[in-house]
Amino acid sequence: MTWTQVYNPLDNIWLSALIALIPIIFFFIALTLLKLKGHIAAGITVLLAMIIAIYFYDMPASMILGATGYGFLYALWPISYIIIGAVFLYKLTVKSGQFTTIRQSIISITDDPRLQMLLVAFSFNAFLEGAAGFGAPIAITAALLVGLGFKPLKAAALCLIANTASGAFGAMGIPVIVAGQVSGIDPKEIAHFLGTQLPIISFLIPFLLVFIMDGIKGLKDVWKATSITAVSYALTQYLTVTYIGPELPNITSSIVSLLALAFYIKRTSPAAAKSFSLSPKQILKAWSPFILLTILVTAWSISFVKTMLEHMNLLINVPFLHNHVIKAAPLVKDPTPYAAILKIDVFAATGTAILIACILSVFLLNISPKVAWTTLLETVKELSRPIITIMMVIAFAFISNYSGQSSTLGLALATPAAYFPFLSPFLGWIGVFLTGSVVSNNALFGNLQLTTAQQINVLPVILVAANTAGGVMAKMLSPQSIAVAAGAVGLTGKEGELFKYTLKYSMGFLIIGGFVTFLLAWWL
Repeated sequence: MTWTQVYNPLDNIWLSALIALIPIIFFFIALTLLKLKGHIAAGITVLLAMIIAIYFYDMPASMILGATGYGFLYALWPISYIIIGAVFLYKLTVKSGQFTTIRQSIISITDDPRLQMLLVAFSFNAFLEGAAGFGAPIAITAALLVGLGFKPLKAAALCLIANTASGAFGAMGIPVIVAGQVSGIDPKEIAHFLGTQLPIISFLIPFLLVFIMDGIKGLKDVWKATSITAVSYALTQYLTVTYIGPELPNITSSIVSLLALAFYIKRTSPAAAKSFSLSPKQILKAWSPFILLTILVTAWSISFVKTMLEHMNLLINVPFLHNHVIKAAPLVKDPTPYAAILKIDVFAATGTAILIACILSVFLLNISPKVAWTTLLETVKELSRPIITIMMVIAFAFISNYSGQSSTLGLALATPAAYFPFLSPFLGWIGVFLTGSVVSNNALFGNLQLTTAQQINVLPVILVAANTAGGVMAKMLSPQSIAVAAGAVGLTGKEGELFKYTLKYSMGFLIIGGFVTFLLAWWL
């Protein structure tokens, strides 16, 4: 049995779009006004999308269940596999006591608070985003700055704003990988276009952070150090996303900027590093899990290695869904079956490279098997609720995509065709504000951006990349991020102050992103 998608069920594209918007509007209200927990809000959103798919789009129930199951499974593999591995590796360094050494190796380099801020809030924040993600970078670095004497509000705000540079790629490139999955565009191609937008923002952020902290005077005092941080980070980010892919830019950019700034400080202010009493051997051991991670993920991204490992992939056609849904005009020129194939790439998955790094780290850090197992169970338990939320959000995205709801929204948004590229990042901004996650945002709106791009004859990868770029600019003021930052520095109950602090910077970056996307869309 097949079923052909309908994109204008009410014979009025704006009314149809309003119906398709109901789950998204509810999700916004549930999170911001009703204060429901993420997994509950997302679960109800899935039910609303199902009801709309049945009663307005006439989608068969079997296909709706197939799309829901597909979303659940994709959230577990490969997304949750990567998340659990990345956070597990981070926790191993904490359990072994090596994370203290990592932290000391950074903060003991200089006693200038502005440079400490660049090392911790900017570079180390990005490193943790690439290694663990999911709120850990903001919580850890904000608490660390408070420990160094920073005021809680400023510490939290600085870390939230700094996370803009790295949030697009998250832990091991998951946000970009998800964008590729829901849009059908190669994640490396999306990463390449992000490389034309984000390095501009990444270059500006260190200067903005110093300005927020110490005004024009601060910029004059440490402009060389700030420039070194900005250039080394932005350039490495560009080169990594262009020539390697989305998995490693946060790791490589953070390490290069950390080393570049540390080397500059040591050359120009050797006395500032007098408390740096750790031996190179201690530092190497502490950082070894993340060095291994970088090497292995890089190896997994090499084409001949990937090709060799992909021979062992297991491909599963999703029952009741694969090629049962037919795309129709104006979305496609001719009726086209909509594929739904779950790829179980046990050996080729990025998560497997991370898992191997975890196993090797257990031995390198002299962690007992019992402690390692307990840590893994703790990690899974800690991440269970975020994973359930992601499962629900991705299930909603798949229902929306396969039922045609996201295409309805895309067709409606394509009406002001000339201006949509400017508005494209705003859609991603809304997605992250709602969900607190660039991953969930891309699952929600990745296909919508693709559909709209096709309707207005813009290169689709530009708008899919803009969805990620715009999304990361909302991360600094999303309720989820602010709650994490406020809790880490003891500002629980004062989230509103933090929201006001970051709002103007978020909107400023968003407008820049809109102009860049507009220029790319109509010039390429």
